[in-house]
Amino acid sequence: MARVGLVAATALGIGGMMGAAPYTMLGLAAPATGSYLPVAFAVAALAAAFPAYSYARLGSTFPSRGGAARFIVEEYGPGLASGGLNVFQFLAYLIAASLYAAGFAAYAQALVGDALPSWTAGAFGVGVVLVFLVVNLFGSRLVGRAETVIVAVEVVILVGFVVLGLSHADPSRLTDGGGRGFLGIVTGAAVLYVSYQGFGVVANASDRMARPGREVPRAMFLALGIVTVLYVTISALAVSLLPMPTIVADNGHVLADAGQVVAGRIGFVVIAVAALLATASAVNATLFAASNIGYFEARHGELSSALARTVGRSGSVALVLSAAVVALLVLLFPLSAVGQMTSLAFLVLYAGVSAGHLRIRARTGAHAWPLIAAVVINVVLFVALLADAIGSGSVGTWATLLAALVGSFAVEAVYIARSDGRGGRRGQVASSTADDAGP
Repeated sequence: MARVGLVAATALGIGGMMGAAPYTMLGLAAPATGSYLPVAFAVAALAAAFPAYSYARLGSTFPSRGGAARFIVEEYGPGLASGGLNVFQFLAYLIAASLYAAGFAAYAQALVGDALPSWTAGAFGVGVVLVFLVVNLFGSRLVGRAETVIVAVEVVILVGFVVLGLSHADPSRLTDGGGRGFLGIVTGAAVLYVSYQGFGVVANASDRMARPGREVPRAMFLALGIVTVLYVTISALAVSLLPMPTIVADNGHVLADAGQVVAGRIGFVVIAVAALLATASAVNATLFAASNIGYFEARHGELSSALARTVGRSGSVALVLSAAVVALLVLLFPLSAVGQMTSLAFLVLYAGVSAGHLRIRARTGAHAWPLIAAVVINVVLFVALLADAIGSGSVGTWATLLAALVGSFAVEAVYIARSDGRGGRRGQVASSTADDAGP
């Protein structure tokens, strides 16, 4: 089995987090935060640090390609609670992958301008999903190498943008205000929460690490720390370079507009290329995680066992199905909708994992207070974002998310009803956790 080292695991986490926020999420959060957008990024990072602690302890104790899917089973035991949460988690990762694919499509369309008809944006999004479907079929070593190269190129471009942009920035814009005050910052942090959900991808590679007890926490917090610094710096620079109305209006390609302020058309193109690399990287990392979760759930009877069948060198039917669902979501939902849905979904999941962690913290050695803080913070942000979605009339967004949550538990209830008994399912879990690394 190919090993994933600390550098590759950190790159995987960065790739999972860097796909949307600096390129496509800036404009989505700006109406709520106004010029305090960098503060909202910092608040979202602080909120994400607590579930990251939970995931790091769990990943060190239960290394598995299933990541949080394995954690949930360990926390709640086999049954409706763990099964429903795991099915919902599978859907959440698919929604997240569609967000990154939609971001890729938005920048690809902005780069070509009016040269191609508008329907090609969907084709760009579907195309990047298919490319990384093939990449993932070749195995985790190629996934890790691809992430390392993509993240390295992306970071170089962003650092160059920051260095050059400082001479064009107007720091006074950072205190222009706007937005909705403190509540706007909280709502903005809830919107931006999805920007940090990629740290969980590291847990899905834990069984491929030589020393997961050391490498999982280091990779997870290294990735979170690096991305937080970049997010706060880049968002502050964007606010300093662009008027707030422009940030709100051009929410699909804000950073490319900032690049144009710094270096004209060349700056726009370079940042757009970085955005394409970042969003493609996130599709890669998230598709990898989603397929592993689907595989794990199939092995444990929470989804059809057919999903665990091998495809290609090291892929599975779960991988192929994941790619197909992501492609469909790209075609059906706009960027803003999948952005809100993804944040809402992961707020629910991280609260559920952290709450369950309290039940088994004696096995992981985790402290109680960070887990309690994770639950409370996630619930507060979820309520704030849900209220904002309802208040703004985004019925499709929150209704689809809630339907997915209810539907996940309904699917699990059907599997329970059709099973031969809960004892058989417990036996299946016990026998498969030792070898859930898959093909």
